[in-house]
Amino acid sequence: MKPTDFAKHLTEFLSVYLPLQKNSSRNTIYSYRDTFKLLIRYCQEQQNIPAERITMNILSNKLISSFLEWLENKRNCCISSRNQRLAAVHSFFRYVQSEEPSGIFHFQKIIAIPIKKTKKAVVEHLAPEAMKLLLEQPDKHTPKGRRDLMSGVL
Repeated sequence: MKPTDFAKHLTEFLSVYLPLQKNSSRNTIYSYRDTFKLLIRYCQEQQNIPAERITMNILSNKLISSFLEWLENKRNCCISSRNQRLAAVHSFFRYVQSEEPSGIFHFQKIIAIPIKKTKKAVVEHLAPEAMKLLLEQPDKHTPKGRRDLMSGVL
């Protein structure tokens, strides 16, 4: 069987473009590789598309969006993990659009898939009364106390 355009582009992306042109770290390359392992698994298990039949035309923005939903809902990935996987997909399709300009419109639809916003963590802080009590603790009449008082202010 003849290799697909997806197989060709993915191999070049992971083995030439990322390490040699982008000088990506080994961990970045492994993370991107794992994203595509998951995408291939999704195509096989959820879409009944064998790995050797995955082509660039099959990888539509609809399929990629479904893949992202699968990551969240079936694999229980958090939004930041989903966004990291999407970043890898975006990077791949940015690379491919320069390698295969005839499909640029198709690829840009995938690149346009937005990241999901995550909830911001609430930063805990002291109440003004607690801060005042804390700053009153050092003894201002000793060198160590003045030092401690100033380090609390800075």
